[in-house]
Amino acid sequence: MKTKVNEIKKTDLFSHWINIGYLPRWGVLLLDLLIALIAFVVSYSIGDSIVGYDLRSSLPLWEQMGVVLMTQGVFFWVFHTYSGILRYSTFVDTMKVTFSVGATGSLLIITNLVIKHALGHTAPFLTSILLIYIFVGITLLFAWRVSIKTIFEYISHHSDGVQKVLIYGTKSAGLSIAKMLQSNLESKYRPVGFIADKKDDVRHSLLNLKVYELNQDLIDHMEKNRIKHVIISPIKMKEINPIKDLKLFIDNKIQILTTPYFTDFEATNQTSESNTERLIGRIESIRVEDLLERPVIEIDTDNVDAILKGQVVLVTGAAGSIGSEIVRQVAAFKPQTIVLFEMAESPLHDLTVDLRRAFPDQQFVPVIADVRNVDMVEEVFEEYHPHVVFHAAAYKHVPLMEDFPPQAILANVQGSKNVADMAIKYKAKRFVMVSTDKAVNPTNVMGASKRIAEIYVQSLFLQKTKEDKDCTKFITTRFGNVLGSNGSVVPYFKKQIAEGGPVTVTHPDIIRYFMTIPEASCLVLEAATLGNGGEIFCFDMGQPVKIADLAKNMIRLAGFEPGKDIEITYTGLRPGEKLYEELLNQKETTIPTKNKKILVAKVREYDY
Repeated sequence: MKTKVNEIKKTDLFSHWINIGYLPRWGVLLLDLLIALIAFVVSYSIGDSIVGYDLRSSLPLWEQMGVVLMTQGVFFWVFHTYSGILRYSTFVDTMKVTFSVGATGSLLIITNLVIKHALGHTAPFLTSILLIYIFVGITLLFAWRVSIKTIFEYISHHSDGVQKVLIYGTKSAGLSIAKMLQSNLESKYRPVGFIADKKDDVRHSLLNLKVYELNQDLIDHMEKNRIKHVIISPIKMKEINPIKDLKLFIDNKIQILTTPYFTDFEATNQTSESNTERLIGRIESIRVEDLLERPVIEIDTDNVDAILKGQVVLVTGAAGSIGSEIVRQVAAFKPQTIVLFEMAESPLHDLTVDLRRAFPDQQFVPVIADVRNVDMVEEVFEEYHPHVVFHAAAYKHVPLMEDFPPQAILANVQGSKNVADMAIKYKAKRFVMVSTDKAVNPTNVMGASKRIAEIYVQSLFLQKTKEDKDCTKFITTRFGNVLGSNGSVVPYFKKQIAEGGPVTVTHPDIIRYFMTIPEASCLVLEAATLGNGGEIFCFDMGQPVKIADLAKNMIRLAGFEPGKDIEITYTGLRPGEKLYEELLNQKETTIPTKNKKILVAKVREYDY
C-alpha cells in the first residue's frame, strides 16, 4: 500500500497539486457549483419519486437548474466558501457551506411563495424540491470536503519521511500540539498517541488517539512499532522533573522534541495556518540545559527599567556570548543608545545586523576598539558619555591563558583598569563587571587575572567614594560556567558527537556549576540595580553537574548509546584546571539580597 501511495504522489497531476499547495479559488468555486447542480438534479429525482405528481408543470428543468446555479453562485460569493484550503477544511468552512446552501434554498422558497400566492402565478419551483435540495446540497458539499481532506491525510501519513510520534501530556498544551500536527499535512510528524500525565489519566483515547501509561511496556511498544520520537510542550517541561521523568526515554535512545511557546506566534498578525507551519518548522530536540532542572528566574523589571530607560549604555565585549545577550536584554528596556564595544569585526557586524532587525526602533552604535588600548577607550567615553557600563570583555579560556599569561594580564587586568578609570573620569553612573568563579582561590592565570580585576574595581570605588559620594558605583558579578557560550563544553561535545566521537572529558569526577546565557545575563542586570557600589555578587548556580554525566546525557539525546555507539575518553586535567569550582573562598561569607538567586560576597577589601 505504501508503495502505491508513493506512486500516486509521483504522478504529474498530484505533484502539480502539491506544488501549488491548494486549488485556486476559481477551481473550488467551479467544483462547488458542479456539486450544487448534481445536488439539485438528485433532489429533483427524489422529489419526483416521493411526491408522485408531475414536477414538470413549473419551469422547465434546465431553467430551474440555471436559476439555482446563479443564486447558489451569489451566496457562495457572499459567504466566501471557496476561500479556504480544502485539505484544511474546518468547522467554520462547514458552516459557510451550510449557510450558503440554506440561504439559496430559503430565498427560492420565499420567491416561490411570493409568485404563487401574492401574484397568483404558477410557482417556478416546488417547495418540496427546494427543501430536499438544502439537505442534499449541504450533505454533498460537506462530503466533498471531507473526502479531499481524508485523501490528503492518508497520503501524507503513509508517505516516506513521515515519523510517528507520541505526545507527552494530556492537558491543553499536549492536545494543541496533536491538533496542530493533525491539521498540517506537510508535517513530517504524525501523532499516534498520548502519554498520560498521571496513571489516573490513562483513558481509552483522545482525538481518536490512544493514551498510554509511561512505563517499560510503553518503551517496548514504541520499539515494536518504530516510534522513535516524543514531543513535549515547553509548558509541560516546566511541570515535570526532566531528569527523573524523561530518563526512560533518554536511556532508550528515544529522541525528545519540543516546540516553541504558542504565545510567541499568537502575538503575530499571521494566519493560523501560517502560525501552524512556523510552529511545526521549529520543533526541535530538547537541549541539554533543559535537563538541568533550572527554576525560572524572575527579576525586578521596574528597577532595571529605572536605571536603563533613556540612558546611554556601553557594553564591552558586546559580540561575545554573555555580552551579546546582555545587549539584547538591555535593548528591551529602551535605552537612548547602546554602544557595542568589540574588537572582533565579523561577530560585531553580525550582531549589529541581528539587533537592528530585532529592535528597529533602538539606536545601536557599533565600535571596533580594544579595551587594552586606553586611548581607544577614552575616545569612546569622550564621545558617548555612557551612563551605565557593562564590562564583559575578557579572555576566558584557561589552557590558552596558561600558555599566554601576558595576554591574560593585558586584557583582563589592564583592560578592566582602562574601562574602570574612564568610567570615573567621565562620570558614569554604574559600572558592572562580569567576573568568574575561577577568581576564587585561583589556580590558573585566567582566574588570577580576573581576581586582580575584581580587587582593582572594588578598591577604586572605596577610594573614590571618599572623595565623592556620587561617584560611579562599581559592581562585580561572579558566576560559573555558562551553557552554550563560546568555548563551553556543550558546543564542543555536540561537535564531537556529530563527528561520531569520541567525546573527551578531562576527568571522570570533574564537576562544574552551570547556568544558561539568558539566566546569567538577566542576573547581571538585576545585580546592577541592587548594588550600592563595591559589592561582589555571587549567583546561585544550583546543583553542580558532573561533566561525565553531561556528556552521557548529550550522547543519549542525540540517539546514541554512551560507550557503545560513541565512546567517552578521559584525557586528564589540563594545566590550571580544578576538579571542582568555587564561588566563594572558605573565609568568605554571603549576605542575601531581595533576589534569592543573588548573594553578596563578603570579601577581603584592599587599599587602592
